[in-house]
Amino acid sequence: MATIANFGLDVGIYGPLANPATILGLAQHAEAVGFESIWLADHVAFPVTFKSEYPYSAKGEFPTKLDEPLLEPVATMGVLVGATKRVRIGTAALVMPYRNPLLLARMLATLDQFSGGRIELGAGTGWLEEEFVALNTFDFKQRGRATDEYIEIFKAICAGGEVGYQGQTYSFLPVISSPGSLQRPHPPVHIGGLSNPALRRVAKHGNGWIAVTASPETLAERLVVLKRLCEEQGRKFSDLKLAYKIFLGIDKPKRSRFDAREPGTGSVQEITDDLRKILALGFTRIIVRYRGDGADELKRQIDRFVTEIVPSLA
Repeated sequence: MATIANFGLDVGIYGPLANPATILGLAQHAEAVGFESIWLADHVAFPVTFKSEYPYSAKGEFPTKLDEPLLEPVATMGVLVGATKRVRIGTAALVMPYRNPLLLARMLATLDQFSGGRIELGAGTGWLEEEFVALNTFDFKQRGRATDEYIEIFKAICAGGEVGYQGQTYSFLPVISSPGSLQRPHPPVHIGGLSNPALRRVAKHGNGWIAVTASPETLAERLVVLKRLCEEQGRKFSDLKLAYKIFLGIDKPKRSRFDAREPGTGSVQEITDDLRKILALGFTRIIVRYRGDGADELKRQIDRFVTEIVPSLA
C-alpha cells in the first residue's frame, strides 16, 4: 500500500526555479503535506558548451538551459537541515568524484549530526565529462573506481575514530574522525544508475538502489541482474531499499529514450498506472521532481500528485 510517506520530493536545485525562496518553500511544503524525504541532484558548474550526452533524455540533450540558476547541493543540504524538522534529506545522486572524499565525508557526517540523523547519501559516478575537467577531478574514465573508493572512505569516516585509507585513486594517513555520523554505522547509501557496473556497486556498497525514468520492463530485467549480483556478494537482495525517480508531468506527456512516453508524464491515469507497475516490482520509495519554469505550476503539479495520484495507489 502506498501513502504519501512512501514518496520523496526532489526540490530542483538547478533550472529556472532554483532560487532560495522557491527551494526553501518547496522543502517546507513537502514536509508539511507528509512527504518522507526531500532530495537534491548534483551539478557544481555547467560548462558553457559540452559534447557529453545526458543519459535520461530521448536524444541525449540536457533539459536545462546552462545559464539558468544552479545551487551546490551539499551547501543547500545544510540550509535545509535547519529549515526542516522531520523530513529526511538525501542526494539523488551526488557525483562522488566531484569532491575531495575526506572533506565530503566530514561534511556529510556533520550534517547528519546537525539534522538529528536525517541524511541519506545517493551516490553516482556522473556523466558530464567537461564538468569533471572544470573541477580538476580524478580521471573521468576512472570515475567508477573513484566512486567505489570514495564510498568506502565515506563509510569509514562516518564510523569515526582513527581512519586511514590506501586506494588507487585516493590515499591518506590515519586521521581522527570525531564525531562520526549520528546514524550508525553510517547514513544510508543508495547507488544511482542502470548499468551493470552501477548494479555491481549497489550489491557491494549500497543500502539501496535509485533508478531513474526507466520503463517497468527495463526495471524488471535490471532487478534480475541485481538479485544475481547480490547473491555473488553474499548479500540478501531483500535488505536493499529500492527507489525510483520520476520527472513529473501531469497532462504533459514526454518522450524518453527508454519508452514512447516517459513514466511519470501524461494523464493522471497513465502516471498512476506507471507507479502501480513500479511498486509491484518491489520499489518502496518514489522520488518526484517537476522541471517546469513556473513556481505556481510547480506547486500545482505537486499538489495534484498528492491529492489525485497518491490516494489512488493506496
